[in-house]
Amino acid sequence: QVMTLAVLMYPVLRSLALQLHAAVTGSYVSGTHSIAFINCLNEQIAKDIARGIMDKKLAAYVNILPRSSALYFWKGELEESTEILLLVKTRTSKIGELSNYIRSIHPFEIPEVISLPIDQGNPLYLNWIEENVPRN
Repeated sequence: QVMTLAVLMYPVLRSLALQLHAAVTGSYVSGTHSIAFINCLNEQIAKDIARGIMDKKLAAYVNILPRSSALYFWKGELEESTEILLLVKTRTSKIGELSNYIRSIHPFEIPEVISLPIDQGNPLYLNWIEENVPRN
């Protein structure tokens, strides 16, 4: 049971260790922030979802990229459509909450919510994300 608890607590403990390291050294720790990708059927849905993300303070910044073509397999068939892509800049610790929120409101049966950690960047911009996305 102790091992199970340790495994379950690892992400929380790692996050706290990274925050402590950044606070003590004043340096950016790779992976503290992330960019999430969310696909949307059309521009209105994209704007509504982006507004919801911002209203809930789940991100500091959301880009709404213009319509693009998409090819994908759905229920065994090759599909082709157009989509609008959201790029969401947030704390990595908020990705789970962001994903849950998107799944609760998105019209797609299985919405795309994937994220990549930010390795490096403009320290002032990364700090700005930090200031605009509450920790809890």
